[in-house]
Amino acid sequence: MDETLPGTKELIVTASQKLFARFGLNKTTVDEIARLARIGKGTIYHYFKSKEEIFAEVIEKEANYLKKEIHDSIHRAQTPQEKLKAFVLTRMKCMKDLANYYSALKDEYLEHYSFIEKARKRNFQEEMSLVQNILIEGNVKNVFVVEDVELTAFAIVTALKGLEYPWTFVTPIVDIERSVDLLLNVLFKGIEKR
Repeated sequence: MDETLPGTKELIVTASQKLFARFGLNKTTVDEIARLARIGKGTIYHYFKSKEEIFAEVIEKEANYLKKEIHDSIHRAQTPQEKLKAFVLTRMKCMKDLANYYSALKDEYLEHYSFIEKARKRNFQEEMSLVQNILIEGNVKNVFVVEDVELTAFAIVTALKGLEYPWTFVTPIVDIERSVDLLLNVLFKGIEKR
């Protein structure tokens, strides 16, 4: 295989994505990446300076995939309630497939990498912005009464982060959908007896 062919960089990223998901950043070697991609180790260093740089590229790829899936699902939804549900469900379903991105957002041993901290902050800000926009739309359409949009969005995004592990890795999709419906019902209708 000619190692300078177009697509070599993507081949490296795809192979790395699989290995990082299975073994993590620390236990994956450049030799293993080269072997899985069926290219020479030197070719990897032609495209990337380090294993960490490859991991940063993998995180970016998975983050972009998640963002696109969420935006597409929200765009298909009609009402603010449906948009909020689409956001939550799509986010949880995608996290099952994005082991590296999930690891970047959660694993403490990765905290010292500056690109991880940037990814975490960007993810949080993007999710806050999405939820705030949905809440504002709900207020404008008179289906929500949200007095403090920023605080409410913060509570929703933070709650979702707390539910990530059980909903992403333990709970089957069918149960997640049921749980999301119940959770959103509490959010939309409250817990006080009327």
